[in-house]
Amino acid sequence: MIGKIGLIAGNGRFPIIFAQSARKKGIEVVAIGINEETSKELEKFVNKIYWLGVGELEKLLKILREENIRSVVMAGQVRHKLLFDKDIKIDQRMQFLLGNLRNKKTDSIIGAVARLLEFKGIKVLSSIIFLSDCLPKKGVLTKLLPDERVLKDIEFGRKIAKAIAGLDIGQSVVVKDKVVLAVESIEGTDEAIRRAVRYGKDGIVVIKVTKPRQDMRFDV
Repeated sequence: MIGKIGLIAGNGRFPIIFAQSARKKGIEVVAIGINEETSKELEKFVNKIYWLGVGELEKLLKILREENIRSVVMAGQVRHKLLFDKDIKIDQRMQFLLGNLRNKKTDSIIGAVARLLEFKGIKVLSSIIFLSDCLPKKGVLTKLLPDERVLKDIEFGRKIAKAIAGLDIGQSVVVKDKVVLAVESIEGTDEAIRRAVRYGKDGIVVIKVTKPRQDMRFDV
């Protein structure tokens, strides 16, 4: 039985939704917010919150140790491109971790952080552990059904999205009339969509897929 859980929070609403669900189950939530990413609104939904920079890995470990947290979840996007910003502080622990990676893809960085936490005796749980009611069912989720043109674009874009996901470049492509308008990379899905709108205007189709070996602990 989990009585207390650490929430390493990225951007968006996901961390808030997770915190609300966990607290409804009587679980104490200690959040670690990332200055460059996490909404201040999260403070209203957790028992306690700490703040740190995206490159302050040693501070993260210290917080978890002092709070005696044995289980954590990672919820919300963290734009790993921030680690390449010269104005972002990168501590020695993070520098060492990055320096020992074969590459600096998103999965490589987050996976290395997860392995470090596990090595320290902190279990990394699935971010959807309390959110089964929030997951969509298979099928159309909107009132508007896809027409023949959209279905053809979905089939066209899905193959491309699967290919880039397999290379860990991104998980989304945006197409229109079987023309690729944008391929997601380090900027993330939202920015890829905005870029596509500049070229395709209305009627664009966004296809997002899972990676071949997607880790549901921190990548939903």
